[in-house]
Amino acid sequence: MRVLVAPDKFKGTLTAEQAAEAIMAGWRRAVPGAEVDLSPMADGGEGTLDALVAALGGERFAERVAGPLGDSVRAEYAIVRSPYGPLGVVEMARASGLGLISEDRRNPVRATTHGTGELILAAARRGVPRILVCIGGSATNDAGAGMAQALGIRLLDERGRDLRPGGEALLELARIDATGLDPAVGNVRFVVACDVDNPLTGANGASAVYGPQKGASPEAVAQLDRALGHFAAVVHRDLAVDVRSIPGAGAAGGLGAGLVAFLGAHLRPGVDVVMDAVGLRGRLERADAAVTGEGAFDRQSLHGKVPAGVLRAAAEAGVPAVVLCGRAEVDLPGVEVASLAERFGAQAAMERARPLLEELAAEVAARIEERLGAPER
Repeated sequence: MRVLVAPDKFKGTLTAEQAAEAIMAGWRRAVPGAEVDLSPMADGGEGTLDALVAALGGERFAERVAGPLGDSVRAEYAIVRSPYGPLGVVEMARASGLGLISEDRRNPVRATTHGTGELILAAARRGVPRILVCIGGSATNDAGAGMAQALGIRLLDERGRDLRPGGEALLELARIDATGLDPAVGNVRFVVACDVDNPLTGANGASAVYGPQKGASPEAVAQLDRALGHFAAVVHRDLAVDVRSIPGAGAAGGLGAGLVAFLGAHLRPGVDVVMDAVGLRGRLERADAAVTGEGAFDRQSLHGKVPAGVLRAAAEAGVPAVVLCGRAEVDLPGVEVASLAERFGAQAAMERARPLLEELAAEVAARIEERLGAPER
C-alpha cells in the first residue's frame, strides 16, 4: 500500500509535521509494508512556512522587526527550493499576528503590518525572484499600510505628514507617494497565499468579519470599515488599482488589498499554493490512498482549508481519501471521517493528541487495507 499523508496542523496540540509523523507511525504499525509519503500542509495561514520548509527544504533566517503594536519581535522568514528557483516565504503572522499580543492588548485601530514589510524587504534583499506572502492570523486592520511604509512608500495626510500606525489612521490618508519603493522589492514577483476570500469592505469585509476577534468594538468596526473604503478610493486615484471587489482583498485586515495595490501581487487560495509547491497532485498519482485532517473539521474546512484541497485533488486523481481530525462537525458522503474526540473523548484528544492520533491512524489503516483488498500477512 502507498499512502500520501497530508494533514494541516491540529491547532493547539500538533503541528502539521507532528500530525503527519503520528499518522505515519500508526499506519506502519497496522500495515508494516506500507510506503508512506509525508506532506505536511497549510492553507496560507500560520504554519505555512513550516510546511514549505519541511516539504521543500531550505534555510530559515531571523530578523528583529516591529510587532503589531510596535514592540520588537524576533520573526523568521525562509528561502526554499521551488521548481521556479529560490522562493522567499514570509508568514505575516510571525511579525503581525494575533498570537503575538495578549487578548487584553488587542487593538486593530492601532495595530500595524510594519514588521511584515520588514520581513518582505529582508527576503527581497537576498535576491530571490519570487516571494510568497502568507497572510492568515493577523492582528491588524491597516490594509498593509505599515508594510508599505516599511518598503519605502509614503502615505501622507493633508499636511504632507506620514500617517501614524494603525487602521484608524487611514481615514487621514490624502496622498500616496510610491516613488521611494525599495529597488530590491521592485524586482520581485509576489504571490499571496490567502486562507479566506473576503472583500475589503462591507458586511463580509475585513473589519466586519474579523475586526471583533481582533478586539474591535462595534463602533471601531464601523470606523475601520470606513477607513478601508477611503483607502481603496485613494489607491484607485493615485495608483490606478481597484481593490474594492477583489476576492481575498480583505484577508489579514486588508493586507491582501495592500499587497495587490503596492506590489502588484497575485492573490491565490493558500491551499492551492501549497499543493503546487509540494507537488501534491503528482504525488497523489503514485498513491493508493490519501490521508488529510486538522484539529477541527467543520464547515469552514470545506471552503479553502487544507482538507478541502486535498480531498478535491484526491477525487480528481481517483484516490480514496480519509480525514483524521480532533473533532468532526460535518460529514462528507463517500469520505471516512474519524475523530479523536468521538473515539477517545474530547479531554483525552487534547491532552494526548499525538499517541491517540497514532492509534486512530492504525485503526483506519487496517480498515483501508481490507477495503483495498490487500493480501493477508
